[in-house]
Amino acid sequence: MSLLPQRIWSEEDWKRIQLGYSAADMDEKWSVFTEGDVVFLYRSWTGRGIFAATFAPADSGGRRIVEAVVERDPRRYRGQDEEYDCLMLELVLSAIVLGEPARELRAALVESTHRKPGDANAPAGAVLHSTLGLRSES
Repeated sequence: MSLLPQRIWSEEDWKRIQLGYSAADMDEKWSVFTEGDVVFLYRSWTGRGIFAATFAPADSGGRRIVEAVVERDPRRYRGQDEEYDCLMLELVLSAIVLGEPARELRAALVESTHRKPGDANAPAGAVLHSTLGLRSES
């Protein structure tokens, strides 16, 4: 990916990201695990890897994503473009792994989807559920 999230993740965030996230039911679309400095995000139903993001210490403290790859086979992932992929990567880490409200990221995802031909009238809830899914409270 040439476009990466610019967020600096705190050391506390990084510790939580390293714990990963395992989908507990069908409404949860993502599972995440970490090996070393690489975080793998995959669709929970299919087990298909979608993102691999490499984290490194940021100059100002915390961690940042310094490299990432995304699945480009349209049969496996329907990413729309680099902006969408960047947004989705950050959103899954923020909303699903960390459990943050991520309202601005969610709104940006819906807006991005509405720009895609054929999806302009998709209800926001349907967009968010089908792409992001839910997060259990456990």
